[in-house]
Amino acid sequence: MRVPIVGFTFREPTKRTFILRTPKLAALLRNTLHSLPRPMLSPMFSVTLSFGSYRYYSNDKVNDNGSESGNEWERLLKPFDLKELKRSFNRITPFELCKLLELPLDVPTSMEIFEWAGTQKSYNHTFDVYRVLIDKLGANGEFKVIDSLLLQMKEEALVFRESLFVSIMKCYGRAGLPGQATRLLLDMRSVYNCEPTSKSYNAVLDVLVAGNCPKVAQNVFYDMLSKGVSPTVFTFEVTIKALCMINEVDTACSLLRDMTKHGCVPNSMVYRTLISVLSKMDRVNEAVKLLEEMFLMGCSPDVYIFNDVVHGLCRLKRIHEAAKLVDRMLIRGLIPNDMTYGVLMHGLCQTGQVDEARALLNKVPGSNIVHFNTLIKGYVRSGRLDDAMAFLNDSMLNGVHDPDIFTFNTLIDGLCKKGYMGSSIELVYEMASKGCEPNIITYTSLIDGFCKKGRLEEAGIILREMSTKGLTLNTVGYNSLISALCKCGKVDEALKMFGEMSVKGCKPDIYTFNSLILGLCKEDKMEEALGFYRDMLLEGVIANTVIYNTLIHAFLRRGAIQEALKLVNDMLFRGCPLDDITYNGLIKAFCKAGAVEKGLAIFEEMIHKGLTLNNKSCNIVINGLCRTGKIHNAFEFLRDMIHRGLTPDIVAYNCLINGLCKTGRIHEAVNLFAKLKVEGIHPDAVTYNTLIGCHCKESMFDEASSLLHRGLETGFVPNDVTWYILVSSFVKENGQEIQTFSYV
Repeated sequence: MRVPIVGFTFREPTKRTFILRTPKLAALLRNTLHSLPRPMLSPMFSVTLSFGSYRYYSNDKVNDNGSESGNEWERLLKPFDLKELKRSFNRITPFELCKLLELPLDVPTSMEIFEWAGTQKSYNHTFDVYRVLIDKLGANGEFKVIDSLLLQMKEEALVFRESLFVSIMKCYGRAGLPGQATRLLLDMRSVYNCEPTSKSYNAVLDVLVAGNCPKVAQNVFYDMLSKGVSPTVFTFEVTIKALCMINEVDTACSLLRDMTKHGCVPNSMVYRTLISVLSKMDRVNEAVKLLEEMFLMGCSPDVYIFNDVVHGLCRLKRIHEAAKLVDRMLIRGLIPNDMTYGVLMHGLCQTGQVDEARALLNKVPGSNIVHFNTLIKGYVRSGRLDDAMAFLNDSMLNGVHDPDIFTFNTLIDGLCKKGYMGSSIELVYEMASKGCEPNIITYTSLIDGFCKKGRLEEAGIILREMSTKGLTLNTVGYNSLISALCKCGKVDEALKMFGEMSVKGCKPDIYTFNSLILGLCKEDKMEEALGFYRDMLLEGVIANTVIYNTLIHAFLRRGAIQEALKLVNDMLFRGCPLDDITYNGLIKAFCKAGAVEKGLAIFEEMIHKGLTLNNKSCNIVINGLCRTGKIHNAFEFLRDMIHRGLTPDIVAYNCLINGLCKTGRIHEAVNLFAKLKVEGIHPDAVTYNTLIGCHCKESMFDEASSLLHRGLETGFVPNDVTWYILVSSFVKENGQEIQTFSYV
């Protein structure tokens, strides 16, 4: 009785699933059958197969039309019939079974042949039979059947060979099952009593890295060493790649040093992996050292290794070193490719060396459109739009290279950012005449340019033209329109556009919410602004410092310090750092509310957090102290700031002069005013108006007049406030009334 293999289900097909119809398969079967020993074939048959059709000769009678009636081989081959095959063989050997299983038969048929052969008396499957069948099963993903066959081999006491397991592991890899390959490696020793060598470990490591399981690969490598299995160069190559995938670059570099301890010499692939990842991580100095080491070790780096280092150097703005490395490539006999020159040109353009990039372009053999676009982008980035347009006309429109959509979009975006909207529209027309249809990037640049100029009507026209062409606005375009509407005070229209944005499946980002929250705060719609803030968090958009500052300052303008502090706490809780704008707003609010001590405490916290001191922060504190009459403390604070390396400006001195005047210390205020010239600080209109107003208030008109004349001699130009102070003071002195008006 035939015992079916566990885990495999035999199908009883309604139609035969495999038919040997093509000449190729026929020839394959012919060669296979002819290679078998003659006793296995019935002596009555002599088989001849011709290309394109089958011709069979036997002792049977042939019909007049050339067909053969009752021919057993015809039934055997067309279609393949297992029952007929069984009748055609007296007995099959393991060698003959291997030949049959190697034929391109489907899996169910192969399994039936395998099981049928196993029912013969005094017959045992050999290792080679299992190997051929397992190879076919692995190629078809029948891994449960493979597990059953392996257990059957173990029961039959067959000696396992490592090559079988390596083959299965590779099949697991091709099927995307790296975990199963690892399991089989562990089972080799414990279940099948087959000691794995570096071949098995290398196969599993390769499968794990290809299957994006680098952490497991690392564990497999160290397990290999602990088991005393000697690694090969390929072992280190794959393991180093795995370590780099999980950013364990230092460990990978130390592994490079350990290779020689295991008798392995690093090859080019090992160096290339490390040099590439070090260059990408901006650890270019280490990458250059490894490049030097490659030469010492006799490994010849290719152009791609050099490109990685050149790219890393250019990213760090070390363009001169990158250029020297390209020269070294030429000395070594390596020809830089288009990527080498492209990266170097890009680096030159990013550092503003566009003319040098232009000179390099003339040396590039076989330059392409990417090089030309790189140079145009460099011109645009440097604000040299005229040079970019000239280069387009001279080099590209004259037949050297046809400009593409990227070329035109770069120029259009540059013109829009400069506000040259007329030139942008003209270039769009020229673009269309050259066969380049404007795309979403083109229209987005135009919309953004018109919005920044406040020309919303033209932006609407562009939007309608987009719609007629079936193009949908992207997030950048929506952000431009929403921001422009909010700046123009049309928040309701901006909210409608936001709703349209969501309906059309365009996901809002941080800039969308920032524009809306800022617009709502300007209109003092704080509840709605907070609602958008909460919606933003629910959408998974992380609030930044700009949004928090917008909300915090809006509450501070209301005098709602507690609500502002709640947002500060939320800001810190979510890991968003406070900047000088946040701190200055809080200091100013507390000083304005008369809580100068709290303002000073926040100022000290600001310094403690490592934020750079600036005049604005100091001036807020000085003004707060002066407003509360703490002039002495204000002067002490000023001296402290000078000791910390800060140079006071005219705003700080104006606060002090104003504070002295308000407390009736006019003489000290005048002395401080005199010191301004010594400090190299020029008094402004606020300084003069403060002192003139103070003297007039004390009826010291001669001194006020003298101060005015000295100011005129030094270039002071009186403003409306100056004349109002003087006129109103003289009129009041004469007992007359004057109509008052507010002034800043």
